[in-house]
Amino acid sequence: MQTILGVDGGATKTHVIIMDTAGRVLGQGFGGPSNYNAVGLEASEANIGAAVDEARNASGIGAEPFAATFFGMASVVSPTDRSRIRQIAANLNLAAPDRVEVDHDCRIALAGGLSGRPGIVQIAGTGSSTFGMNSAGEGWRSGGWGALISDEGSSYWLGIQAMRTAVSAFDGRLPPTPLLDQVQQHLQLEHMNDIYQPLYVQRMSKAEVAQLARLVIDAARSGDRAALDLIERGVALMAECVEAVARRLEMADRPDLELALVGGLFKAGDLVVDPFRIAVNARLPQCKLVHAELSPVLGAGILALRLLDVEVSTGALAAFGQSD
Repeated sequence: MQTILGVDGGATKTHVIIMDTAGRVLGQGFGGPSNYNAVGLEASEANIGAAVDEARNASGIGAEPFAATFFGMASVVSPTDRSRIRQIAANLNLAAPDRVEVDHDCRIALAGGLSGRPGIVQIAGTGSSTFGMNSAGEGWRSGGWGALISDEGSSYWLGIQAMRTAVSAFDGRLPPTPLLDQVQQHLQLEHMNDIYQPLYVQRMSKAEVAQLARLVIDAARSGDRAALDLIERGVALMAECVEAVARRLEMADRPDLELALVGGLFKAGDLVVDPFRIAVNARLPQCKLVHAELSPVLGAGILALRLLDVEVSTGALAAFGQSD
């Protein structure tokens, strides 16, 4: 029996699945983070190996190489990145070199989000990125250049804007907003001037900044104009990225253009999705927004099967994804 391995390697965890060529999921495994830019190559390899071992044990298969392996990895964007992940695959004896493919995590998010169909995916979690692939197999990414210069509309971006709004309201440059008190309380500041400590002395992590997005969502639900404006600005920036991808891939005028929504920010529901739909449709009137149909790791499985020229029905995969 031939089996394939799909890998979703992120900054917080590694998730892998083993499937047969009929598309049945035989087992899955989890490991620590495998974004090697964050944890280093040695830790990345160890965490991928641990996840694969767990999946092998769950599926009851031995240590023989897989027929194909697809890696969707956070922060893998350059030939050097891909080469390093391929070396990890070789070290772990996961598959023959010509049956290993490596790409960024947006690729597997799109493959899962649209069950392998061409289209675009918008990722909006701690960070943000937009990626598309057309029917000719051409891909393009917009945004996703990291927190310092990009991550438009993400939870991190909203967290930064929440603090900017709070200090502007404190200064008197903006009208009063509940974000002022909420930010101060969340950061446990006795006085707003104490914000220097968490920001510049303790150096808040990306995850800590992103937690402030929840304050924006809560304030927007209560009708706060400043918070609603931040959401509208954020989704407009993401819509710019969607349009850039669609035009680059010559998909802007396609009546069947689909945009999959992936990431925790969209769990806020209509509060974020509705203004995002309006912003996208103002640029791409025929684009249809859909919530992700399958998880990214299942997208990795679909792409691994394609290395063997195998296309599978996504029905069983969807059932697995709902129970995952």
